[in-house]
Amino acid sequence: MKLADAIATDIASGKLPQGAALPGERAMTDLYSVSIGTVRRAVVELRKRGLVATLPAKGTYAIGMPEPADDRPKTSE
Repeated sequence: MKLADAIATDIASGKLPQGAALPGERAMTDLYSVSIGTVRRAVVELRKRGLVATLPAKGTYAIGMPEPADDRPKTSE
């Protein structure tokens, strides 16, 4: 979760803008000093959150932050 949160922060801050490729799995193991299993779980978590998309044989890309939910009641005027 810590790795997923760190990458989510990079996406939210614009450090990883929409369309930017995330480093490959092996590169992330070195970059973050974690196991490949941790990297894979983090990517799955980020996909669940709607922050990244993985294209087979292409890589994983930031797709931006989801729009915040508008919890205000709808009113008709």
